Amino acid sequence: MSIAKVIRERRSIKTDYKPDAVSEELVLELLNDAVYAPNHGLREPWRFVFVSTEKKKDFVERLITVYPPEAHEKRREMYSQPAAYLIVIMKEDPRQKQWEEDFSAVNCLIQNFQLLAWERDLGVVWKTNPHNWDPKAHAILGVQPGEKIVGFLHLGFFDKENPPAARKRTPAEEKFTRFE
Repeated sequence: MSIAKVIRERRSIKTDYKPDAVSEELVLELLNDAVYAPNHGLREPWRFVFVSTEKKKDFVERLITVYPPEAHEKRREMYSQPAAYLIVIMKEDPRQKQWEEDFSAVNCLIQNFQLLAWERDLGVVWKTNPHNWDPKAHAILGVQPGEKIVGFLHLGFFDKENPPAARKRTPAEEKFTRFE
């Protein structure tokens, strides 16, 4: 499959996950390719927390406590859908230039992971929910001062024969100018 085809066909898989477990071995295999994302100075500013299918229920019960009690059932239902989670955490450099380079690198790594996962029929949706910034969620995940959650990746296998429909993209020509 060409790179262009994978880029154009990849979708965020938000629902309808199969009940199959997502193995740590598969996630590590994908990450070991994804870490080849461009990153200035090879700082590799990322680290990962994997929530396995077997640990997901306990994780969800702890995570919903970040929200008000009246939101627990809705959040429990939403967070129980994926088979597993991969939380991507970035070390925050206090220097603005380095911070932006590192944030860009982590985003590239996540895109690499999504493309690699798609090739293996592993659905991913990259989420930035309010708990990403919540100190209570940071404590649950062991996020340290000077670290930032860049994304919660919801993981689960899906029926690749029936992926979500593509959404229209604006042609590059409509956002393209020439320096004169």
